[in-house]
Parts: sequence; structure tokens; C-alpha cells
Amino acid sequence: MLRGDGCRKRRSVNVQPLDTDRANIDNGTVALNIGIIGGTGIANPDILENQREKDVDTPYGKPSDKLICGTIGGVECALLARHGRGHTILPSDVNYRANVWAMKQEGCTHLLVTTACGSLREDIHPGDIAVLDQFIDRTHKRLQTFYDGTAAAPVGICHISMAEPFCTRTRKILYDSSKELGFGCRDTGTAVTIEGPRFSSKAESKLWRAWGGHIVNMTTVPEVVLANEVGLCYGAIALVTDYDSWRDDEESVSVDSVLKTFKENSIKAQKIFLKSIPKIAQQSWGETLKSNQELIKNNTLMPST
Repeated sequence: MLRGDGCRKRRSVNVQPLDTDRANIDNGTVALNIGIIGGTGIANPDILENQREKDVDTPYGKPSDKLICGTIGGVECALLARHGRGHTILPSDVNYRANVWAMKQEGCTHLLVTTACGSLREDIHPGDIAVLDQFIDRTHKRLQTFYDGTAAAPVGICHISMAEPFCTRTRKILYDSSKELGFGCRDTGTAVTIEGPRFSSKAESKLWRAWGGHIVNMTTVPEVVLANEVGLCYGAIALVTDYDSWRDDEESVSVDSVLKTFKENSIKAQKIFLKSIPKIAQQSWGETLKSNQELIKNNTLMPST
């Protein structure tokens, strides 16, 4: 049963997230295009060949920066700095809707992202990686849907399922690539996304642990939700920089402690993406992308006429 009396008089419809869907899903084949959103310290355009900048606009405003388009192993890619290339945008002020819409508008089928985070577990160490599979949302200021009733928005209300928010197939490729590169990596992880920009209090950090969180960050929500609303195969690698604030025998997280692992994490993330993207291109994604569109269709409701 969907929550809210307002849902009772609506019916399911087949809503296309974009009028010009360039994914070209047809008979199980698809033209792949990989979106990359780099988080804190990780938006290096040098991983792309044949680079070109593209200034784009969306119905939801401007994305955080210009898209940098190019190729990795012959695969078309578009790179975006989540906080802007000068890291000038607060986590709560990122225009997540414009960022994700810009990627879909560019024709992306997948969205690979990095997120800096703090560890909530003894066995997840600074410098380690977690390929996320779940989240707990502790944000409260962020728009989490494209279906907002405005003139330019898709029509209806999308109650998108978040039971499995991260693409299983994409996650496996990211994990396998990380292990092949010899990096310490978990194949699952629950991210607790907080509003920021402040770090957690010790009491909060211990609460996140008690809830079953593995890492804490500031950007997974609403980005993963929005990616699902437009049918992207979303995969996130969480790059651990610290132990947050829960440890009684260690200094709590600070900007200085986080900065110490930035360079190492940046190099790891680039290597993982460079190894993963050609692997993605070797697989057939038509059925997966069709399934994503069916999920949108089956969870989108329109007002009764």
C-alpha cells in the first residue's frame, strides 16, 4: 500500500524520463555512455581521451560545472565535478537534480561515482574502499525527485523503489576491478548520508554504527535516488579517509586527517574506473536498462482524469 490518501485516485502510466532518450534501447542492444561524478578531490579530467568541455543546462538549472566529455578505452564518457572543479559547492547546495539530469540528457546509461567517507567499522580502514549497496538517509534539506509538478518536470508522481538502489551488475564490476588492482575493498556497504558540512558528533557516530552503517558521507542521497528515477545503472565507490568520531581512543575526524588520504584515494579511484569501464562495455546491458525503465513505469502514478 502506498502511503498518502492522495495516491488512491491515480493510475500507473508509462512515463519516459526524457523526451529525447538517447540510450537507444532496441532489441537488447544499447549505445553505452558512462557518466562519472567525481567527489571530493576526485574529478581529474586526465583519465579521459579526446577531451572536450560542454556547457549544458537542464530544466532544473545548471549542473555543478561543465561536463568534460571524452573516451576511456573507446567508450564515450562524461565527467562532472560534484562540488565544482574549485570545490566551492557545499554538499547540501549541490544541484543533484541538474547533475543527474545532465548526465541522462547527455545519453548516459551508467553513472559511476566516488564519495569520500568516514569508516564506522573497525575492519574498514582509511585508504580502503567499499562498493556501496545500501543507504540510510539522514538529510533533510534536499530535493529527491524530478517529479515535482513544475511545467518542465515529468508528469506524475514517481514512488521509485529503493530496495536495491545500487546496480548489482555495475557493483560487481567495480568490486572485481578493485580486487584485481590489489586494493582493500568490501563488496557491500551501507552509507549513512548526513547533511553536512559539519562532521558527526561522537554520539551520532556511535548511533550510525548501532544502526548498521558501514560508512558515513554527505552525498549519496539524493544522487542515487535521482539516478534511479531516470533509469541509470548507478555504482558508487566509497573512499575511506578516516574513522569519523566514534572511536574513544583516537582523535575525531578533521579536515587535516581527511586531506592526508586524498591523493592516495584519488589514484585508486581513477585506476578502478579505467579498469571497470572497458569491462562494462564488453557486456550487454539492453535487458538491464529495459528493466530500469519498467521499474519507473510501474512506480509512476498520474492524477485521474
